[in-house]
Amino acid sequence: MRVTLKLATSLDGRIATASGESRWITGDAARQEAHRLRAIHAAVLVGVETVIADDPELTVRLAGYVGAQPTRVVLDSRLRIPPDAKLVSGARRIPTIIISTRNSNKRLTDAGVRLIQVSDSDGRVDVLAAALALEETGVNSVMIEGGGQVAASFLSRGLVDAVEWFRAPIVLGDEGRPAVAAFVLKDLAAAPRFRRIEVQTLGEDLWERYEKA
Repeated sequence: MRVTLKLATSLDGRIATASGESRWITGDAARQEAHRLRAIHAAVLVGVETVIADDPELTVRLAGYVGAQPTRVVLDSRLRIPPDAKLVSGARRIPTIIISTRNSNKRLTDAGVRLIQVSDSDGRVDVLAAALALEETGVNSVMIEGGGQVAASFLSRGLVDAVEWFRAPIVLGDEGRPAVAAFVLKDLAAAPRFRRIEVQTLGEDLWERYEKA
């Protein structure tokens, strides 16, 4: 399965202010390209913190678009997703999967959500197990859209094949929320490495595209 990490950040790599405000860091053109990226992936994936903070739909919303919607995937180790979240209320229309360390929740399954249980890693969903579980459902490509801890987990396990980075010309400072949360590297040689394949200007924003080195 091909894994793409999509980032929409400030110049200093922040995805939100200290208070959590993130709409909108990038401009209209960048957001349109992000929707096109959704359209070419089989699934889009976020962590439950993103769902709680933003209540996203994770759908393709492009003028005239008539293709299939990607499967929405949430990593939610303790099943904290709000019962009125858009992802839950729309689960009968658009395939929605929650990957958790717990094995049942009637409220979610009655709403049409597919629940998949995997092993945990330090109390969180093991992302390698999650990736393998998604592959078993037939998902052959997934785009990660948030948040920082999810990005860090996939990067630290070497699971990210490509990065789509939309960068706005603003600075949010050290108290802003990072696009990639902390993870431990023993030495520089172990750092995930990528090669830049393209840079485009989208209004005032930059779109940088990377492939795994």
